[in-house]
Amino acid sequence: MEFKDYYAVLGVDPGAGDAEIKQAFRRLARKYHPDVSKEAGAEERFKAINEAYEVLRDREKRAQYDALRASGFRPGQDFRPPPGFEGMGAGGFDFGGPSAFSEFFEAFFGARARQRQPRGTGKARVREDLRLSLAVPLETAYAGGSRRIEIEGRTLEVKIPAGIRAGQVIRLAGQGPGGGDVLLEVEYAPHPQFEVDGRNILYVLPVAPWDAVLGTTVTVPTLGGPVELKVPKDSDAGRKLRLKGRGLPGTPPGDQIVELEITAPKPETEAQRSLYRQMALAFGGVA
Repeated sequence: MEFKDYYAVLGVDPGAGDAEIKQAFRRLARKYHPDVSKEAGAEERFKAINEAYEVLRDREKRAQYDALRASGFRPGQDFRPPPGFEGMGAGGFDFGGPSAFSEFFEAFFGARARQRQPRGTGKARVREDLRLSLAVPLETAYAGGSRRIEIEGRTLEVKIPAGIRAGQVIRLAGQGPGGGDVLLEVEYAPHPQFEVDGRNILYVLPVAPWDAVLGTTVTVPTLGGPVELKVPKDSDAGRKLRLKGRGLPGTPPGDQIVELEITAPKPETEAQRSLYRQMALAFGGVA
């Protein structure tokens, strides 16, 4: 299998901080998300971006990966786990299918649950509970649904209730080793647009300077579908607007918090650049 350079996938240096890695992931995920991208190979690129972020956002996984990288492996080089290798982490399940993570990820981090069968003991298997993590997309956490996982070579359907919280445990009775239970601790899968704070959904909205000054109405995405949002005039960068009840379901439901990020479009013509000069003069700057 091929060694993966997760830093190259996200376009960051190996010394990049958490904020830079998150920013790179969000930028690329928006660009290649299969629901919006028209570029060839966008779905595969999106999977690669998700996989790289899954590793680099987690301190333990990143440290393990960095150690392997420092041992001399390079991008594209053939990577073969040593005999008896079972993966270096008890990572979560995939994001929705058997091919969501690469062979390299599964071999190195053990993305799927693998339990060894007893060998030659002649004894009955001991009943024990199996605790694993389950990555749930935010859309599924919002609307509810199901996920398929593999346990000891068996495929199980896991029902996800709407509004499930990170840290909650789903119990699959009798599905573990020797008739024990499987305990799935829920974590939210990384999302290209949203972050989570309790039941609230956080979203960063880029707005042009004139829209922030003059005010406007824009369409913003939410987990329940797009909605119209009024941006008040004279809004500063960092201002937070609240969409009541547009967060994760609950009692009460969460809200969606929209943070304004003022971005100046890059001028593409001399006429546009001239307008920037006029703005600079009008506000006391140097043209």
